[in-house]
Amino acid sequence: MEITLSPLSPSVSKTFYASIHEMLDGERIRKCLQCGTCSGVCPFGYYMKYPPGKIIGTLRSEVFDLVMKTDSMWMCVSCSACSAFCPTQIPITAALMTRVKEEMILAGNVPAELQTALRNSQQYGNPMGESPRKRADWTTGIQPEINILGKTRQPVDVLWFVGDYASYHPRVQSATRALAKILNTLGVNFGILGPEENSDGDSQRLAGERGIFEMLAKKNGQTFRKYKFNKIVTTDPHAFNALKNEYPALGISYPVQHFTEFLAERLAQIKPLLKNEISAKIAYHDPCYLGRVNGVYDEPRELLRSIPGVELTEMSHQRANSLCCGGGGGGMWLDGFQWEKAHVRLSEWRVKEAISANANILAVACPYEPPRFEDATKTISSASHLKVREISELLVESMGL
Repeated sequence: MEITLSPLSPSVSKTFYASIHEMLDGERIRKCLQCGTCSGVCPFGYYMKYPPGKIIGTLRSEVFDLVMKTDSMWMCVSCSACSAFCPTQIPITAALMTRVKEEMILAGNVPAELQTALRNSQQYGNPMGESPRKRADWTTGIQPEINILGKTRQPVDVLWFVGDYASYHPRVQSATRALAKILNTLGVNFGILGPEENSDGDSQRLAGERGIFEMLAKKNGQTFRKYKFNKIVTTDPHAFNALKNEYPALGISYPVQHFTEFLAERLAQIKPLLKNEISAKIAYHDPCYLGRVNGVYDEPRELLRSIPGVELTEMSHQRANSLCCGGGGGGMWLDGFQWEKAHVRLSEWRVKEAISANANILAVACPYEPPRFEDATKTISSASHLKVREISELLVESMGL
């Protein structure tokens, strides 16, 4: 039977293709070799009906409507592996996949889970729908008391941008409190925004909601301007990426570091404090937006190697080739959808790699990861011995704080 392909509808047509070209290096899309590398490195490339190369093919053939009629685009977790390994250096994640998701949202083709997270982000300033008034509740009982800038109005050296999951998620709060203890022990003059902090918006942007991203960024920018500080330190690699690479285009520009970079610069001060041995073989998971996207690979490993008794081992996928935890690009809010479609979880693949590397501990540096990987250890019978620890938690244990 002969299949007739319909041309692009007026709603998508040339304006969509033009908008891609307006983005950074978007014109490079014309140089696609159709080699399939993007599909090969994509963790869900085997499932997506239209992986990046095929999407570009539909644009060239003016049949992009075919992409819009499927929902497999939502399997993309924006891990940027496709961009990192593209032989013609097409910025696939930024210039193509994110824009396609924007079109899907405009067309109303959005999974319910993602709709809820986006609605919460718009209404409450965080994807979990938590009250902004509770954003600093994790600080209760910490001594010396955490400086919440809205209360003290004091100038600080470091503005700690804590982030959503680090502020609200019960499992991740343990790591947040650990980092606070480290900063206090090192004598860092820092403060947090508490109720005035909004989501960094990076994952919302990668999930196709540019409007919500800009709203959140502008709110954060207005808050930043109220206080005096020298640099921003983030818990979340996505916040680090947004503040470093996305906010400046909106006129919001400050020196920014991920906490692993900040602590690695102070290793000479930290090492004498690491008195308790942790006898463990540790595999470190490179977060996509800390490692692959922003090139921070060595600092987290330096911190782990500094802990007495630790033996660092590498998993088969590491550094630029690291597997995604599955939480980025809206993946945190699409677990049910992705499980229904593919019946696998990327977090489980990663845990199996840690087991294969004979690790006792899977070390992480992103707030998305402790709950994702811990859930995975519960579903894999051979993972009962594997502990998931955030780097700050390991440092605090060694310090005996």
